[in-house]
Amino acid sequence: MKGFPILLYRWLLCVGFLIWNASLMAQESEISYADGEWCKFRVHYGFVTAGFASIKVQASTLNKKPVYHIQGEGHTTGISSWFFFVEDDYQSYVDRSTQMPLKFIRKINEGGYTKDVQIDFNREALTALIWNKENDVKVTAEITPLTQDLVSAFYYLRNSIDINSIKDGETVDLDMFFDKEGYKFRMKFLGREELKTRFGKVKTLKFRPYVEGGRVFKEKESVTVWVSDDLNKIPLLIKADLAVGSLKASLHEFKGLKYPFKILEL
Repeated sequence: MKGFPILLYRWLLCVGFLIWNASLMAQESEISYADGEWCKFRVHYGFVTAGFASIKVQASTLNKKPVYHIQGEGHTTGISSWFFFVEDDYQSYVDRSTQMPLKFIRKINEGGYTKDVQIDFNREALTALIWNKENDVKVTAEITPLTQDLVSAFYYLRNSIDINSIKDGETVDLDMFFDKEGYKFRMKFLGREELKTRFGKVKTLKFRPYVEGGRVFKEKESVTVWVSDDLNKIPLLIKADLAVGSLKASLHEFKGLKYPFKILEL
């Protein structure tokens, strides 16, 4: 069960990395989401529900600057909580004009492992101030102009995919900041596929991120993600082959999508 929180809350909130990268600036008319969007995901081992995760968007302000306040929450449920209790809260404040994160919050309890961290991004100085609230320690690190956090990347890259020009087999790298440092994330677009969901059959875009094999994942190509092949580009299914067993996270409920959710057949 130790792989559960890593897969659910990091991969679900990072699934935006599995969508195509493009320009730094995004016009309001191009944004794939809107104030009030909310998605809930069921995480399961086969037919057994291990937990749920949700992520929502709210229009707000930060230091008088218009932002989207995006909050992701996750928790184990039922018998899974007896074996490995999880309660996570991830938040990002995203500048509406640039789609760049200004603040990131990570407050988690994963089987007794806790973190309470706030990261403030200085876009002019290209630095990140990391504040560990548990021991009141602050450190500064460098970032790149395109650096995203775990939550903001999901939404930034949803805006960037061009569903008319994306090509099978292409790969992309993305700058990501987590904990105290930045790193590169790489993925491959595998093609299009029709997927059976609880809402009906849906056209999807299929991606393969490269992960570190061994401790949690069976190998570096152990994760597959399907996102809707429409203007919303929301994740529908994440499948991960673990060192022991297999885990899935599937879209369970949603509301407030900016564009129609296209279903081929019920």
